[in-house]
Amino acid sequence: MFGSIFKRVIEISAIFTLGLGLAQAGEANWAKTSYAAVGKQTLVPYGWVDFCNRYEDECDDTSLSAMDVNLTPATQKILVRVNGWVNSHVKPLSDMQHWGVVDRWDYPTDGSGDCEDYVLYKRRLLMAEGFPRQALLVTVVKDEHGDGHAVLTVKTNQGEYILDNLREPIRAWEQTNYKFVKRQSQENPNIWVDIGGPAMPALVVSR
Repeated sequence: MFGSIFKRVIEISAIFTLGLGLAQAGEANWAKTSYAAVGKQTLVPYGWVDFCNRYEDECDDTSLSAMDVNLTPATQKILVRVNGWVNSHVKPLSDMQHWGVVDRWDYPTDGSGDCEDYVLYKRRLLMAEGFPRQALLVTVVKDEHGDGHAVLTVKTNQGEYILDNLREPIRAWEQTNYKFVKRQSQENPNIWVDIGGPAMPALVVSR
C-alpha cells in the first residue's frame, strides 16, 4: 500500500507543483526567520525508539555534518507540494483508534495516521526529493492547549520552517504559537536535544 501511495505522489507531482503547490505558495510565509535555540541532549521519545525497532534501515545511526536546505523558489515549491499532498491524502486517526495503543509512530500505509505519522511520511518524501536528512527534524511541541504534538522542522539557510498537519500554510517556527520541547539533532536522528528553556515533557503526541 505504501508503495502505491508513494508512486501516486510521483505521478501527480507535476500537477501539484503547477496547481495546489502554486496556489498554496502564497499562503506560506517565507519571510526570513530565525533559528530555535537548542540545548542539551535529552530523552529520545519512546515512539521514535519503537519506530526504529520496526524500521531499522530508516534509522541510520551514522553521524553526519549538519546541513541546511538552500531555500529557493524551487525548494519552496517542493515543500509546499509535499506538505499539501500528505495533509490532504492522510486521514487523521488517533493511535488508540488505529492501533489500539496510546502511542505508535508509523507510516500511514493505509491512508490514516496521527501527527507523527504525517511527519514521518513528509520526511521520507522530502528525502526522496533530495533534501538532506540533517535538515528534516522530527520535533515534539506542545500546542495551545498543552497537548503533545509532532511537527517537521525544516532547517534552511534562511531559518527554520514548520510543516504541520493541523495548519496548511508552512510557517516560521516562531509563528506557530507552539511550545517547542525537543527534536532530533542535525547530526544524528537518534540523538534528541532540548529546545529553549526547561519544559515538562510531552508524554504522548497525538494530533
